[in-house]
Amino acid sequence: MKRIAIIALCLCWTGRNSADAQTASTVAQRPATARFENGGNAAEVPADFIEHLVFVPVRVNQGEPSLFELDTSARDSSIDPGRAAELGLTRLNAPVLNLSGVDVSFSELAQTPKPDFAARFGRPYQGTVGNDFLATVVVDIDYARQTMQLYDPAAYKYTGHGKGVRVTLMDGIPVIKAKAVIGGRAVEGDFVVNTALDAPVLIFQKYADAHRISLNKSIPAANMPIAGVAEGALGRLDRFQIGPYTAEASLVVFSRQNPLAVHDSKLAGEIGAGMLQRFGVVFDYARQEIFLVPNSEFNSEDFEDMSGLTITASGPNLRKFEISDVRANTPGADGGLRKGDIIEGINGDAAADLSLSEIRGLFHLLGPPLELLVTRNGKTFKASLQMHRLL
Repeated sequence: MKRIAIIALCLCWTGRNSADAQTASTVAQRPATARFENGGNAAEVPADFIEHLVFVPVRVNQGEPSLFELDTSARDSSIDPGRAAELGLTRLNAPVLNLSGVDVSFSELAQTPKPDFAARFGRPYQGTVGNDFLATVVVDIDYARQTMQLYDPAAYKYTGHGKGVRVTLMDGIPVIKAKAVIGGRAVEGDFVVNTALDAPVLIFQKYADAHRISLNKSIPAANMPIAGVAEGALGRLDRFQIGPYTAEASLVVFSRQNPLAVHDSKLAGEIGAGMLQRFGVVFDYARQEIFLVPNSEFNSEDFEDMSGLTITASGPNLRKFEISDVRANTPGADGGLRKGDIIEGINGDAAADLSLSEIRGLFHLLGPPLELLVTRNGKTFKASLQMHRLL
């Protein structure tokens, strides 16, 4: 069964704005420490996978649970200031993050907002689990089964069938070497591993220009949900290789911005969750390795969002879905949709019964036309969208 690579096209291709994540406290902190329940050395943590991004339930100081995004582009863990206020957390010195089966103690927890997160992802932003957390445990993510396990590094030994790739922490951010082939031209470089980027691969335009690589065919990335990408292009690679593994024809973003705190001339771009979801992934910072084992989705095809629509969520329970952009020569434009239209239903289902992720998922499917119920200036009408490949 072909995989639908959900590359939500709205303002950033990721759940994260890495620049936001990097505003976590600049004060020198003591290393975080992890303690497993009952003297153990492993814990299975429940996780929600939304557009390939990973969210884990976290309690701060045994308080009410919040969903924190796992973000390897964030040096430090943090909590949304609004969520901290809701929980009555007025002081965040020496906090403990409580996950299922393990407690992780920090010297402090930064408060960092992501104001546009809810509109982009259709769920409130509550916090981030960053690399200070990952430095204390081994994190095993099974994207196919949508599970996450944590291990004590002192007792852990990888016994799977995957291969290890050396990881370097650059300003606290994991970087590995990889190779992209574009238009028959191969280019190797350092790539940040970013679990909060839902694109498969992102290449900085400056790096592409320096190495004289370009996309044979592309569509504008402006106003797409590609994290931090206001200017750029979406296209397709010939191949992308990490260690011994090569993925064919994956989607790629050429971005004119570098929203990361890491700036290095050897840094080519980012590897996002759209690529990681082809594997089981183990982050073992203590041994400076990331282990990868291909799963059943490894050879599946990447499908772009074919609608040409940028949709944002607002209103009660974030179930009001407004079209904020319509790109020319796409099914959305052909269907007569305009900026400001409100989607009330799809194929007979009320939009309020769908999530933003579910709606975007439909835009990655080829098949019969989607029948939309749309409101414009107080009047309701039907629009038909016939999806077709843009790349």
